[in-house]
Amino acid sequence: MTDYAVVNPATGETLTTYDTFTDAQIEETLAAADAAHRDWSRSSTVAERAALVRRAAELHRERREELADIFVREMGKPREAALGEVDFAADIAEYYADQAESIMADQPIAILGEGSAIIRRDSLGPLLGIMPWNFPAYQIVRFAAPNLIVGNTILLKPAPQCPESSNAIADIYRAAGFPDGAYQNVLATNEQIAGIIADPRVQGVSLTGSERAGAAVAEVAGRNLKKVALELGGSDPFIVLSTDDMDATVQAGVDARLDNNGQACNGAKRFIIVDGLYDEFVEKFVARMSIVPATDPMQDDTVLGPLASLAAAEQLQKQVDGAVGQGATLLTGGTRDGAFFAPTVLADVTPEMNVYREELFGPAAVVYRVADEDAAVELANDTTFGLGSYLFTTDAEQAERVADRIEAGMVYVNLVLADSPELPFGGVKRSGTSRELGHLAADEFVNRKLIRTA
Repeated sequence: MTDYAVVNPATGETLTTYDTFTDAQIEETLAAADAAHRDWSRSSTVAERAALVRRAAELHRERREELADIFVREMGKPREAALGEVDFAADIAEYYADQAESIMADQPIAILGEGSAIIRRDSLGPLLGIMPWNFPAYQIVRFAAPNLIVGNTILLKPAPQCPESSNAIADIYRAAGFPDGAYQNVLATNEQIAGIIADPRVQGVSLTGSERAGAAVAEVAGRNLKKVALELGGSDPFIVLSTDDMDATVQAGVDARLDNNGQACNGAKRFIIVDGLYDEFVEKFVARMSIVPATDPMQDDTVLGPLASLAAAEQLQKQVDGAVGQGATLLTGGTRDGAFFAPTVLADVTPEMNVYREELFGPAAVVYRVADEDAAVELANDTTFGLGSYLFTTDAEQAERVADRIEAGMVYVNLVLADSPELPFGGVKRSGTSRELGHLAADEFVNRKLIRTA
């Protein structure tokens, strides 16, 4: 079987195909992961594991050009953005190497009596990571690095369209000195993945992907009493209540919508603008969106490349056309050429329209006019998603007040594209159940063991 293939979305050309693992290969991989956990994880020190993760970071930097080219071929990411992603992945790995001793340090507990008590963090065992296609390096490292520091071993299932980058990154971990079984790829079918989750040697599963995929994985994990961490979709609001620099605020909105060709779970998608600023914001926002061309992602000056696949572009076209058919106003865009989709802005969307509830995964935005702060918060929270959010205001008290009221895992005030290794990433509601990055990520799959001493 060749379910895994690299198809260049800019050209539609199938560049490479990969065979799905046989059941025998799956068993060999599972056995190696289990053996590595029982041997290497139990015998290695935190400092030794941190040194290996640090070397993996160095190798990301040394191989950044090669990795970036692969990302462009696999999913159409603009090359400069691909280089930036590799650098960020290296930063994340370095962060966990730097923080390893702090992450794994015993945590004393003040007890109501004599003696002492601590929480000590131990590894659980082999973990399965199910990865998306939109950030081929960043998504992997934020799962792998903290768990390798802890001592868990990694089974990595890449997205079907990203086998080449997944193999290149697996080679980095081998070259960094991780032993056999500590980090492995598994090119598996959905049925095989269900079997891996059920296998008693596997202690947990992390998925970044769609709601549908998350529900399917959580169902299997639940039946087998396995810990599951989910990072799913988002329809993040971009709220403007006041600004002393409209041009900068508009540019922040464009940047937050077009990042990664509009294919970021935490990209700004719903633009909620207070009445007195709406006309100016929308006029400038539409003007700036409309002049960004969708061009060859290999060019150094490309801002917007193709969507990751023809199917993704066709799905976005269906959503935009459906919105217009139901009465939305198309202010710009709405057209595509193959997998290339023009920056798009919709207005006059109402709760009765399908697009009001959907995530637009591509360079398409919806703008809303609201009367005041209360109306903005109400609209921002009127979604099944709760990943990130963006708030622009010149009033510090209002920022505190609104940030408290927004139902999301993350609130960014007066800035965008500010993810950083130390900042936890994750959401609420149907956007997921876990946190990645920061110290919180290293606590998702650990045994927080109580040791009470008389």
